[in-house]
Amino acid sequence: MNRVPRWRIAAAWAVLALLAGFSSVFAPIYYRNLELQWFVAKITHNVENGAKPDNALRSLILNKARELELPVAAGNVHIDRSEHRLRIDIGYFVRVTLPGYTVDLHFHPDSASK
Repeated sequence: MNRVPRWRIAAAWAVLALLAGFSSVFAPIYYRNLELQWFVAKITHNVENGAKPDNALRSLILNKARELELPVAAGNVHIDRSEHRLRIDIGYFVRVTLPGYTVDLHFHPDSASK
């Protein structure tokens, strides 16, 4: 019976530890973005929000982003209206600095009423 060399087992554990480390850094950011996406969808699908001014909707979104600790600025929130449609589009990025590596995660949560 062939045995797996110890160095391969150690390498596999190192890769798993590295993946767990990356997941612990990136997963919370992606989940907070998903929560913002759900919030924006809820705003656009609520009929009452169609009558609210853009600044009021923008303020709701910025407060939620601040609560979620996401770096969304007022200029990142784009609100478009047509006769019977409300569309909200947000574009922002989160910079993640790891030892020896920096990455910008770009997000674009959006939603439109039906």
